[in-house]
Parts: sequence; C-alpha cells; structure tokens
Amino acid sequence: MQVGATMDLLTPPLASITADGLSLVGEVTAEELGLAEDDAIAHGPLAVSLDLTNVEGLVAVTGVLEGTILRECVRCLTQYEDPLAFSVRAAFIPEPKSPPRHPKRVDPRKAREEVVAAEEEEDLDDQYQYQGNFLELAPMLREHVILAAPMQPICSDECLGLCARCGKNLNEGPCQCAAEPPIPIFRVVQGTKRKTGGSSAS
Repeated sequence: MQVGATMDLLTPPLASITADGLSLVGEVTAEELGLAEDDAIAHGPLAVSLDLTNVEGLVAVTGVLEGTILRECVRCLTQYEDPLAFSVRAAFIPEPKSPPRHPKRVDPRKAREEVVAAEEEEDLDDQYQYQGNFLELAPMLREHVILAAPMQPICSDECLGLCARCGKNLNEGPCQCAAEPPIPIFRVVQGTKRKTGGSSAS
C-alpha cells in the first residue's frame, strides 16, 4: 500500500501500518522536522521515501531521505550547498507501561532470551519508542539529519581557506600580504640561550 500527500508523512496512523507494508512518499520541511538553525539549515524541502511494516507491534522503517543542506566551510567560512542523501533504517517499539505494584514472577531463562532478542534488534536498527495510535517519525528523521553532518565541513578539497594575516578568502585570488620567510629555529634557540646565560652571569 502506498500513500502520498493525502496522509501526513510524519504521523501515520498505526492502524494503516500492517505486515504487508505501507509506503510513504513526499516532501517535508526543516520546520516540520523540528530542525533548528543550529542543527542544520535545509535549502528547500527534503524528499522522503519510507517503507513501514508492523509485525506484532514492532514497526520497521526503511527508506531514503534526500535534500540539500547549507553548511559553513571550516576553511574559508563561506556557506555552501551540501547534497544530502542517506538511508533510513529504524525500529519502533511500544513504550513500556509502568510496572505493576506487585510484579509477577519472571522466568529467568525467558527473561534472558528476551534480553538477547532485544540486543539483536538493537544491533540491526536504531530503536525508538511510540505510544498512542500514531507513529511520530519527525524526531527520528531529525536525528538522522543531524548525525549526517560532517565533523569538518569543507566546501571543496581544493579550498585554500583564509589568509592568516589579512583574512582574505584565498579562493577568490591571492592577497596583498608579502610572503615573509620563516624565522630559522636555530637562531631563536641561540638567542634564548644567550639571554639565559647573561642573566645567570649577573
């Protein structure tokens, strides 16, 4: 079953998500995902294509999110457009209810099997929880967009950065700063020794 703009892409009802699957295709904005400027600045809407299946309350979500993010280059400090495209893979499980005041006796072997199964599911997908009759996809997609950001955004591998003296963007051409030869290290060390020796003599 495929659903387009007729259904809210970010809050599909659980009743429509079956074992046969539900496909969601459309566009979302940064505001709809809850993205702040500190998180990421989207250049236009983001295209979302997701497939959801529900098996005994476990909702598996796979798909793709594409768009363009505006980033600031760490070398030249200019803003550039960074194409964004990554695979989405997540699992939603029901939010656990509050434990009863008098919990029932638990079989240790069964509990251990449930823990192992939960760990295996966690290794396969990023896990989220849901409650109520709708699935909230916005927080999951927002987290994926934030985690997709590079640690050191660079507009280009050939970026020359800024001049350390005048701050000119060297990608726009050379600056007027005269290239100064580096001070030889041995002269600095020698001068330091002379100064130290003179002070000790006095």
